[in-house]
Amino acid sequence: MSTDNDNDPPRNPWKGKASPADLDQLTKQFSERIKTLLPGGSPPAFFVLLFIFVIGAMAWSSIYTVPSDSVAVVQRFGKYVGDVPPGLHFRFPFGIDTTQVVPVKRQLKQEFGFTTPNANDPMQSPRVNDAQRETQMVTGDLNAALVEWVVQYRISDPVKFLFEVRRPSETLRYVSESVMREVVGDRTVDEVITIGRQEIESEALIKMQATSSKYAMGISIDQVQLKNINPPQPVQESFNEVNQAQQEKEKLINEARRDYNKVIPLAEGEKDQRIREADGYRLKRINEAKGNTARFNALYVEYLKSPEVTRKRIYLETMQEVMPKLSSKIILDSDSQSILPLLNLNSKEQANHE
Repeated sequence: MSTDNDNDPPRNPWKGKASPADLDQLTKQFSERIKTLLPGGSPPAFFVLLFIFVIGAMAWSSIYTVPSDSVAVVQRFGKYVGDVPPGLHFRFPFGIDTTQVVPVKRQLKQEFGFTTPNANDPMQSPRVNDAQRETQMVTGDLNAALVEWVVQYRISDPVKFLFEVRRPSETLRYVSESVMREVVGDRTVDEVITIGRQEIESEALIKMQATSSKYAMGISIDQVQLKNINPPQPVQESFNEVNQAQQEKEKLINEARRDYNKVIPLAEGEKDQRIREADGYRLKRINEAKGNTARFNALYVEYLKSPEVTRKRIYLETMQEVMPKLSSKIILDSDSQSILPLLNLNSKEQANHE
């Protein structure tokens, strides 16, 4: 049953609310306000520019290039997705995919005790306050030394390099310094400065690689090279004098060895020559004695056959050999009592010789 009077005016459904006319008025006012804020006063042009800007930002953040000596590690919402090789690649824009470029084919290095100017890697050179501290070491014979060295390495596993260890390059510096102090501390200062450099480099390389593998740093150590090794400044002058004395000693030893190598082989050669000459003379005398014995035996055989003829022949041959060697000759006849001088036939030959 209706309680309203038929003569009452109809109820307004928009009472207490904004009417369509009010909404149209508000829309019109908002459009006019937008026109005053937008450049050129045209809403469609603004949205076109906004659309172009959004598309450009998407393209800018989704296209990236990986250098030829590197790989890119891709993360999607912070989770590791995979590696991408060198070249041009695409990713989800606006930070959905993030990439970190890791130079896996480039040889990196870290310097200890000195600095290379204009280095690109901030961890390549020591900090200003750490350069002197890194080089100060104590050797096995409790002497002090200033050791400078270089570590050359490569990134073998980019995932471990980025995610397994916090600040791996800085960690490698600590590992290298610790290993070098251990290796130097096992040797004397003379070995460190002179003859033990190569052994120190080899042992340090092995220990650094073992520690890097143990910590899963994703680093491969290529080379450890010692540079300058000097004593501390207060004792450097005395140490240089000791080195000069050692060098002088080595010089004298080398000169003595040179003279030894010059004289001893010559003496040994002369000794061998004289031994061979003595052996030759011995063989000559033996052979001559054997020949004379054989000749005597042959003559004796002939003598037994005809003693008188052989005796006379031997006498004549002997006199023929002896007489020319005599300067003066006197012949005695057994039947005569006087001496018969011979004509001096050798005087003319002696005058010619003189």
